[in-house]
Amino acid sequence: MKKVILSTLIITLLLSGCGSSKNGELTGVQGRKKFFEPEPMEMAFIPAGNFMMGPSDQDALFAMNSLSKSVTVDAFWMDQTEITNNKYRQFVYWVRDSILRTKLGEASITDRQYFVVDADGNAIEPHVINWEEKIDPEEETTKGIMEEMLYPPEERFNGRKQIDVRKLNYSYFKVDYQQAAKARYVQDYKNGTGKYEGKVANLDGIRTDVKDRSSFILHYVLNIYPDTLCWIRDFTYSFNDPQASLYFWHPSFDDYPVVGVSWTQATAFSHWRTDFMNTALRQNGIPDVQDYRLPLETEWEYAARGGLDLSMYPWGGPYTRNYKGCFLANFKPLRGNYIDDGNVYAGKVGSYEPNEFGLYDMSGNVAEWTCCAYQPSAYIFQHDLMPNYEYNSLPQDPPIMKRKVIRGGSWKDISYFLQTSARDYEYQDSTKSYVGFRNVRSYIGAEL
Repeated sequence: MKKVILSTLIITLLLSGCGSSKNGELTGVQGRKKFFEPEPMEMAFIPAGNFMMGPSDQDALFAMNSLSKSVTVDAFWMDQTEITNNKYRQFVYWVRDSILRTKLGEASITDRQYFVVDADGNAIEPHVINWEEKIDPEEETTKGIMEEMLYPPEERFNGRKQIDVRKLNYSYFKVDYQQAAKARYVQDYKNGTGKYEGKVANLDGIRTDVKDRSSFILHYVLNIYPDTLCWIRDFTYSFNDPQASLYFWHPSFDDYPVVGVSWTQATAFSHWRTDFMNTALRQNGIPDVQDYRLPLETEWEYAARGGLDLSMYPWGGPYTRNYKGCFLANFKPLRGNYIDDGNVYAGKVGSYEPNEFGLYDMSGNVAEWTCCAYQPSAYIFQHDLMPNYEYNSLPQDPPIMKRKVIRGGSWKDISYFLQTSARDYEYQDSTKSYVGFRNVRSYIGAEL
């Protein structure tokens, strides 16, 4: 198999190499198809632009945690709605099935190829799951492995067999570009070699010398099932048990925004979504697209404004009602009259009118994670081109270093937090019944 790949590579180099020009002029690498980025489903295109980031109205709480600043944002795609329970459930099911298939493949069941094999019938290393192989639940080995993934008998409620969600761990690798940028690669021109200089911290916070590029590749393993008990934990002396027991898994809530997902889980979902998309593109001979990710705080505010630079809210006006007196978002209106906007808790995504960019629920319903670390004075020291402040916290860091920016306000917030410029935070490992997320993807190429 390796010989075939090597031969193909050599042929490709010969056909498209740099020595094909006879006149010595630069012609570029020939034989490459022109790339047109595939338009992602249910995402809105946000054109590049400049806007005034920061308060568009009086700072009613005198929080003084943001200033007005002219910034420029590059073009990107953004989910039209928050990620729903049903879409996040696809991630959960994929993790469940991948764990099952991995266990079945390692069990080496006769006549079953749960891993992709080479021309000689040997499993490729590292293992790649073969999703085409059907699972026979009647096989004895399969029955035993499927039983291992369920709650043990003593933990079953009314004897029902259910998947043990504590075992739904997603494993992935990620390059820490922030740390890689701080290290230096020193070239030894005399000997034609080089070495890295600098330190790198692993996920346990242990700092070691940079060995090579592998030092910046971090391995994450985390449980990805939403915290359904956040509905009870968030509100003392309040009856929210029905939400805790039904909200994520029941089909009637398929189109509601997923909650109870931490910042780290939302980041893992974004990584999986990227790999899920690029795997499909490669199978069709299409180059990879940019990573799906949580939006920058700047991108979120720019998108929420919908091209209306000085608007308080995504719909453009200074009021939370339309001319008929109906509320324009799902939040906590008046003095705790939650139902007056049509919802007691989080509502179905897309229930209110979109902004000028075609984005729904940029204010209210659920607040949304961004990728940025929370720093009250960030606007002062951030660049004016794609402003960003990220910090990958270590286990020993104090809680203040684990704060991440959330935007948009939620169903339990007053209208102040619905303003496009309002900033707030939650801790990256916390789960809340009023915080969800949506993804963005940087646009490749010239603006549409």
